[in-house]
Amino acid sequence: MSDWSYLSKLLIKVQAHSTVVGKIWMSVLFLFRIFVLGAAADNVWADEVSEFYCDSKEPGCQNACYNAMFPMSYVHYWVLQITFVSTPTLVYLAHAVLVIHKEKKMLEQEQSKASGNIVNKGKKYTDDRGKVKIKGILFYTYLTQLVFKIILEVGFTVGQFYVFGPLVIVSNFHCKKWPPCAHDIGSRCFISRPTEKTIFIFFMLVVTGVSVLLNIVEIVYLLCNKRQSRKKHLAALPQVHTVTPCTTESTWRVMSSQYGGYPLLPLPAQVKTHMGGDDSHIHAE
Repeated sequence: MSDWSYLSKLLIKVQAHSTVVGKIWMSVLFLFRIFVLGAAADNVWADEVSEFYCDSKEPGCQNACYNAMFPMSYVHYWVLQITFVSTPTLVYLAHAVLVIHKEKKMLEQEQSKASGNIVNKGKKYTDDRGKVKIKGILFYTYLTQLVFKIILEVGFTVGQFYVFGPLVIVSNFHCKKWPPCAHDIGSRCFISRPTEKTIFIFFMLVVTGVSVLLNIVEIVYLLCNKRQSRKKHLAALPQVHTVTPCTTESTWRVMSSQYGGYPLLPLPAQVKTHMGGDDSHIHAE
């Protein structure tokens, strides 16, 4: 089994730039995927090739039957799945580091212009403790990587059915690969520890489902927080009401002279009274 230390170090850094649900997803990835796959996969699937036996002595028949039953190693498939699913998270980490670096550079420039006085106007993505705030462009990047992780998880799950077929590993099966096996006779092939392999397959599928569920919950969590923060921002804005003054009779005369001397009548008494005008200025025509 390959060494996961380098990938683990990168994913640990993501925890400082993720939500609470994202930290739970990371724990599931480490404990139930990387750790279990590294600790138990070699023991469960170590005899995948060595203990595969077919009763035919035809040259190449056993290899053909093995390729028909296992087009790809399950362990290699799961390693590929973990690598691809972790890639969007690493892309988000790179983007977050880039944004924070630009922000620090901008703060240093503002500090130098202010002659030693720190200016916090440009501080947007980090707080005073250095914790990253998922907002602005980081919010959309984080949301995008969650969507891609869901798509990859579902894609690899569906692909597993197309590549390997049924989930249950049988103890033996009749292989009719011709050539190289004998025509119409085939060969009876046997697989070691089928129950243990089947349990391991179902376990990895359950972990995949939990990962997809956590990603969906995190999307809902982010959208709800975004909506609440927007409501708080709108509530904090000052309510400015502008009052348009009513047009007086002198104003009507000025407007009448501007339009070629045509008389412009003021508003009716009912409308003007409703607008708060004075009835003493109304003249009967």
